[in-house]
Amino acid sequence: MTTGFFWDESCFWHGGGNFAGMLPVGGLVQPGGGLPESPETKRRLKNLIEVSGLAKELAMSGADPASRDDLLRVHPASYLDAFKALSDAQGGDLGLRTPFGPGGFEIAAMSAGLAKAALLSVLKGQLSNAYALSRPPGHHCLPDWPNGFCLLSNIGIAIRAAQAEGLATRVAVLDWDVHHGNGTEAVFYEDPDVLTLSLHQERNYPLDTGDPEDRGKGEGLGANINVPLPPGTGHKGYLAAMERIALPAMRAHRPDVIVVACGFDAGANDPLGRMLATAETFRAMTAQVMDLAREVCDGRVVMVHEGGYSETYVPFCGHAVLEEMSGSAIRAADPLAATLAARQPGPGFDTFVDDWLEDVVSRMEPGLGPSYVGTT
Repeated sequence: MTTGFFWDESCFWHGGGNFAGMLPVGGLVQPGGGLPESPETKRRLKNLIEVSGLAKELAMSGADPASRDDLLRVHPASYLDAFKALSDAQGGDLGLRTPFGPGGFEIAAMSAGLAKAALLSVLKGQLSNAYALSRPPGHHCLPDWPNGFCLLSNIGIAIRAAQAEGLATRVAVLDWDVHHGNGTEAVFYEDPDVLTLSLHQERNYPLDTGDPEDRGKGEGLGANINVPLPPGTGHKGYLAAMERIALPAMRAHRPDVIVVACGFDAGANDPLGRMLATAETFRAMTAQVMDLAREVCDGRVVMVHEGGYSETYVPFCGHAVLEEMSGSAIRAADPLAATLAARQPGPGFDTFVDDWLEDVVSRMEPGLGPSYVGTT
């Protein structure tokens, strides 16, 4: 058994829109640069695992695009038809900062197909665990409205496909992207079988979602957990959030598989985040997830790539995650390790984060119970 790595060259060809950073070009905004969501972070991750030799230890694979039936389990036909029509007509933008070019629909379907193939391969026992290098990302996409670079709900489509094939019922989705996973939350907000849990920078993006009070609805009440973190949270703060909230919640859910919305924009030098996570942070969180998965779901873990916009640093964070998933002895040393270690918050801030986490738990209704703070 081995670790799978699912990718497709077409995903690197996704693009569109005339932006300079996050700003539409025009008026006093000079052209240049494009959106932060570029192919280079993903392409450079794939290149790094090839140059380091890690790719030789992984099951490198492609996938078929998600089918229309796959997409319809999450997205209404009206949205899919509008997306396809605009894609065929040379592209455009249907939401908020979700530009795409000609063929954007097919590329998004491929991105979702990579997530689906990774999940189904693990659930069928063909792989121990898997990583899907999906692009465009998916965790902000609502069923009927794309936003935040996300055009289809990659994780939602994959999970619904697995459930439709009878391969899984209960799933835990852990989102450690720096931005709130509002789209994945929306897809499963009334579903008690899918635990959605987001660790994110408070009030980064979106500005009006991700509060601890948002716990689900109807039968899904209690199956959504939001853990907003203060800007500046570093390695210790992230591990504390995992130990005190995320891991106990997933353990209690008893999932058939753990799916991670694996964004790297909590990295210390990411242009769209204000956090201080490092490659070692992502390695450590992966180890925590792997240990829990061995305990509750026979080690079944699937990582689906989301955000991360530092072209130079994302590859090292991703390599660290894949090292941990595969158990490989191959290392790609973090070139910023010493600098970022020196920039980590001091004891006073770490104590502040501890108190912050207690407050987050106190705001949840229904509550998580006292066992969720200070113990795993």
